[in-house]
Amino acid sequence: MNRLQRWWRQRFLRKHRIPLHLWEYCLARSELLQRLDSDERHRLRELASHFLHEKAMVGTRDLELSDEMRVLIAAQACLLILNLDMDYFSGWHEVIVYPDAFVARHEQHDEAGVVHELERELEGESWEQGPVILAWQDARPGARPYGHGSNVILHEFAHKLDMLNGAANGMPPLHADMSRAAWTEVLSAAYEDLCARLERHQHVAIDPYAAEDPAEFFAVMSETFFESPRVLDEHYPQVYRQFSLFYRQDPLQRL
Repeated sequence: MNRLQRWWRQRFLRKHRIPLHLWEYCLARSELLQRLDSDERHRLRELASHFLHEKAMVGTRDLELSDEMRVLIAAQACLLILNLDMDYFSGWHEVIVYPDAFVARHEQHDEAGVVHELERELEGESWEQGPVILAWQDARPGARPYGHGSNVILHEFAHKLDMLNGAANGMPPLHADMSRAAWTEVLSAAYEDLCARLERHQHVAIDPYAAEDPAEFFAVMSETFFESPRVLDEHYPQVYRQFSLFYRQDPLQRL
């Protein structure tokens, strides 16, 4: 970071840094964020401050977003990019928060080319070059809509990272020191293994929604990487290694 960038960053933070009392209150409400050391918390506070300045965050269906809700969403979103950069959240500008699950309508083409409109009740959704949508009932601290290790905020913002290359497909933009072939081989093998176990009706420690498609596999595994790193390392250690290289973090060391 050059001198001008440092000056601009410090000037920005003097005006827009999340107040310390609010920041500490939000940390105390999140078991996930409490695992961070003091340096990580400091950097996360700065990232979340930038996030709240750059992204509009609005409630709908008469939901009034408190400062605490905004900070909790921003902090967990920015945990994904703690050792990356705000540019990883570029190209979109809004977070929409519903009080609870919402109905999304999508078009689907069948084999005959007929278009069907489908309705699904969702807890979160990410649009390519559009908003991130969350249901606060399932995103609030302590919510585990899909069991231990699930985190709607991490899930939807992981999709945003995946979409940096276009449509979500489980292949985010890898760093120069990472191997695209290794990423594809490792994640494909784990995805196929998970699908095979589910087809045999075996118990799996990972949210079965990961088997929906490669994009959901990446998002669910990202949740597990941060929330339940031991589970991911035990069942898919090579996936844990690839995620550690991509996110440039090692959540196991925080436990």
